[in-house]
Amino acid sequence: MRLMPRSLLGQVMLALAVALLAAQAISATLLYRASEQRRELALMHAAAFQLLAGSQRSEGGRDYRAIDREMARPLRPRGDGRTRLPRRLRYIESAASPLKPGETRMAEREEMLAGLLETQGIPVDRVEMTIRPMREDERVLQLMRDRPRLRRLHGDMPSDLLVVGLRQQGSDTWQVARLPVPQRDRAPVRTLIMQSIIMFVLLVGILYLVLRRITRPLNALAERTARFGTSGVAAEPLEPTGPDDVSRLITAHNAMEARIGAMLDEKDVMLGAIGHDLKTPLAALRVRVEGVEDATARERMAESIEDITRTLDDILSLARVGRANGDAERTDLSALAASVVEEFEDMGEPVTLAEGERLVAPVHVTWLKRGLRNLVTNALRYAGSARVAVLRGEGGIVLRVDDEGPGIPPDRIADMLEPFARGEASRNRSTGGAGLGLTLARAVAEQHGGKLVLANRPEGGLRAEIRLPA
Repeated sequence: MRLMPRSLLGQVMLALAVALLAAQAISATLLYRASEQRRELALMHAAAFQLLAGSQRSEGGRDYRAIDREMARPLRPRGDGRTRLPRRLRYIESAASPLKPGETRMAEREEMLAGLLETQGIPVDRVEMTIRPMREDERVLQLMRDRPRLRRLHGDMPSDLLVVGLRQQGSDTWQVARLPVPQRDRAPVRTLIMQSIIMFVLLVGILYLVLRRITRPLNALAERTARFGTSGVAAEPLEPTGPDDVSRLITAHNAMEARIGAMLDEKDVMLGAIGHDLKTPLAALRVRVEGVEDATARERMAESIEDITRTLDDILSLARVGRANGDAERTDLSALAASVVEEFEDMGEPVTLAEGERLVAPVHVTWLKRGLRNLVTNALRYAGSARVAVLRGEGGIVLRVDDEGPGIPPDRIADMLEPFARGEASRNRSTGGAGLGLTLARAVAEQHGGKLVLANRPEGGLRAEIRLPA
């Protein structure tokens, strides 16, 4: 599965989405940390105030053992929505530490609270602090047993309770404060989520419209260039659209395409003239050769003239390949290969066609036949026989020609695809041709968006394949 899109639009949109999500994640982290710090500081200030206020109320000299006899009011919500504990639950004085054995102390909070109290002139000897579930605190349970009305409000109680014990220097009394731990504020997170959604919709929407204005003419230009590269025929100029940079690029492409098309047309006219000017004297020369009395000399001269004519035809065909007069036609490639094989069978050549499935593709029939015919001729010239097959390959369709000749040295395979390269140095049959057959077959394959591949078979011989895209 490919995660990275191929198009410019998709890659930019993906980059924007990733960058936006990363930025919002960082913002959320910073906002959460700031919110936790404010929450922590507020809780410590509330604990310090509770201890100071409770200490001032108890300065009348009352015995802290008698405080429990005064019952507090039940739980009630404050104006800000937080639960307010009864006053006698918020502060008491005790002879022992309020922490139970095994409860976890909070060293950092204890140091922070001690610092706050010392700034208020309280001589701190020891501070102990922990958080316990509200329903596990013995004073809360005692208050609920003594006050049935408080039991009815059991569901409104906060979940956690901060228990703080302070012992001042020179005193054996523990001042104990209990505070409900406020719930984390979810509003900033919700705000950040909504902000992210709004930013994402706005930025992505605006950027999508801008990029579409850029990529649409670029896509049209790419398709136009691909068509021109295949056919070599200039069409109507592409309308310049999009931003100025893209518009200038399209205008420059139109001018380049028109100039190349004119040059190709001039080349075709020139090649036609050259072909006519050369074939006419060759035909006249062929007639004159018939008057030579020596049969051996006459035959050799006639063969030379035929070789020159075939070479001229190959050169003209190679120069014109790709200049197709029309669009590709959907063709049964198995039937196309069968027609080429029948041509050689009619001439008595040992060419066979392997059975295969019916494969259809858009091709230029005349040119593809010419390319396949050249591969079969090459196999017959150097191996004496050929086997043709049409099969489905990786990502496309393969027209394969196998022979049982000596093959080609691996270091010369690439050279054999170049014009006028001949294989007599490595293949043991009599030489022939001008070395343009494989070059023309390669040009035909490239005209269809494919390629020509030569490889030596492990069992011996050469394998030539025209690989066409699906």
